[in-house]
Amino acid sequence: MMERLLLMWDRLRDRLVAADPGLLRLRRALLAVFGIGLSIVVLLAAGRTIPTIMVAAVAAMQAAFTVNDRAPRAQVVTLVLAFCSGALSMTCAAFGQAAPPLDNLLFIVLIFLAVYAQRFAPRGNALGALAFFMFFFAMFLRIQPAQLPGYLLALLIGLCANGFVRFGVLRHDPDRELLRIRKAFRARLSAVARAAAAYLAGGGTEWRRQQLLRADSRLHEAVLMIEDAIGEVLDPPASDLLRRRAIEVELAAKWLSITTRRTSTEELPDEVRDELIGRLLRFESLIEHDPQELPVISDTDEFSRMLVSGSRLDRRGPGDDLRRAIAELALADVNAQRIAVHDYSAEAQIPEPEPPAKKRLVAYDNQTRSAIQAMIGGGLAMLGGELVSPQRWYWAVLTVFVVFLNTSTAGATLVKGMRRVSGTLVGIFGGMLLALLVTGNVTATVLLILACVFCVVYTARVSQVVVSFFVTCMLGLLYSLLGAFTLEVLWLRVAETAIGAIAGILAAIAVVPVRTRTVLRSDLESVLADLRDFLEAAESLLTGRENVNVIELSRELDRSVEQVRTTVEPLTHPMSVNSRRDYGSYVLTTLDRISFRARHVAARAEPGLLSADDRLTTLTGRLISNIGILLEAVGNGTQRRLDRGGETSVTTREDSAQARSVLLSLSRLDEAVIALGRVFGVRSTESVQANVRRRTRSVSAGTDSITNTSDAELAAPRRAEAGEGSRTTEPVRRSTQ
Repeated sequence: MMERLLLMWDRLRDRLVAADPGLLRLRRALLAVFGIGLSIVVLLAAGRTIPTIMVAAVAAMQAAFTVNDRAPRAQVVTLVLAFCSGALSMTCAAFGQAAPPLDNLLFIVLIFLAVYAQRFAPRGNALGALAFFMFFFAMFLRIQPAQLPGYLLALLIGLCANGFVRFGVLRHDPDRELLRIRKAFRARLSAVARAAAAYLAGGGTEWRRQQLLRADSRLHEAVLMIEDAIGEVLDPPASDLLRRRAIEVELAAKWLSITTRRTSTEELPDEVRDELIGRLLRFESLIEHDPQELPVISDTDEFSRMLVSGSRLDRRGPGDDLRRAIAELALADVNAQRIAVHDYSAEAQIPEPEPPAKKRLVAYDNQTRSAIQAMIGGGLAMLGGELVSPQRWYWAVLTVFVVFLNTSTAGATLVKGMRRVSGTLVGIFGGMLLALLVTGNVTATVLLILACVFCVVYTARVSQVVVSFFVTCMLGLLYSLLGAFTLEVLWLRVAETAIGAIAGILAAIAVVPVRTRTVLRSDLESVLADLRDFLEAAESLLTGRENVNVIELSRELDRSVEQVRTTVEPLTHPMSVNSRRDYGSYVLTTLDRISFRARHVAARAEPGLLSADDRLTTLTGRLISNIGILLEAVGNGTQRRLDRGGETSVTTREDSAQARSVLLSLSRLDEAVIALGRVFGVRSTESVQANVRRRTRSVSAGTDSITNTSDAELAAPRRAEAGEGSRTTEPVRRSTQ
């Protein structure tokens, strides 16, 4: 029983660690809580009032949330500038309230400046957000000019408390955080190996298949989170190299999953199946070792045996494909771990860090457009909010500011506004319950407020609904602490939030609007341009003309695809109509095919692997030509037809498995590009020699997506490698375009 509980605890810990690589979100949340706690202690010892303590607490929380400069010295500079911007903002609010409607006008101008400052991230985010919230709380607390010295001192104490905790108590430790990131990554990688073993042992049931797909998806999410976090713990070029190696591990793990599913459909002797399951479980046990205890798994005898058994490229015995996939994953893992311990001996070249791009102080772009929309939306929210409550109208303006943070389209603003209203509505009940439970108990109220602050900061990058819920709960507790809690106040908060969301949405739709599809087309142009660059570089590498880093180019393509995923979210949201959801799902599924095949080519490409091979030039030439046609279609609606050409055979010569794999992925990439053309109504021309059997699928089923490929199709890998059975999808309905 105890062993089972320990196993469950280990699995839960792996989940938590994998969900927060490096525990960076946890550190940021604790930084906010400890900073607020220290501010409260100092100000209570000085005999300050609760409103003064609130200002210090908000300053400490915002500093923990928004001061994200890489270097400690840069963080100190940002904290100093944050005090200046916050003090100026609070002063303007105090004098503005003495001469209405000057405060309203200043608030609208401040919204524009705060949203516009996002273009100078990360420092611009910190200065803009702190200035906005200091103005907001100055109006919330009705600060008068005579009270400014006490509140400015509270602002200084809040920022100093954050600095003390940041640089003293919870110091940034890159080595420890890197170790945590490695543990998080290995927890997800271990889950893939464990799910693959369970799939093979269970005979390939649908439930086991879903488990394996979920493990793949979570590993991909972990890689993306690690990419965001790795810059905080490693300096270039080590951070760039580790990103690249993590991608290679992800791709090798994906290939392991696919090979496991294919192997499961083969007629394997029981002893071979048991041996493969044991090999997967042993590999999982190697992955689960603490990186401190096991810097590289190449030091183990098991690793050597894996490479030996996986290097039999000329044999096609039972289970050899899976053995080879395990060996490739082990080798990719070793390369990643070497970078993590600053061993660059296996690297052909170390990239030079690029200088940061300078941003113009004044420019008209999407960020400027969002700032204009936020300013006009703030004005509308102010008018509507005053009609509901002349004393609480600033809640509506706050909602406008929040919904325009990090949004670039009208659809994204709509989704974010709806999420904030939903979270606020649910938070009403939580805030009411908590306030009623702790009424009169100051200590319990403060502790619950700190708990809400922790949850707000910890979940800020996860869910807007959850953040709004805890913010509303915290407000209920604050009103209780001030002795002004009523259910009417909380419902007024919901009404003002709804008005702010509506005002923001109207401004996004009516004022220099940016439609989701317009931005989507721009993002798709970036994807296609990156894909063209990748193919040109891959051809140069495979023909031996030039040694190009195609791994990095494939990652640039991945980043462009992730940007499309963010842009298309309003189309795939449940509130969207079915035709839009089908459209968005089709685009994402097709782009997933493209990015996966590109990563696969990058992982297996070697200099001169297909030198003087006419099949390579035929495939890449047709692909680049079709991408050019698609770029024209995305830009101005050109409807020239794509060249489908004939089916490229990968078995007409005595090729190595690696060469066949590269050609097969290029062929599948060609099909994915043609499928993407259907989004814009661009059809393909059929070659006279091409006798390609087609099978039609619905959009929801996906198209040659690895995560949607059925096990029946994987049962014939030889036929797939021969280029047979290519798949296409049902054209997207014209009504969705």
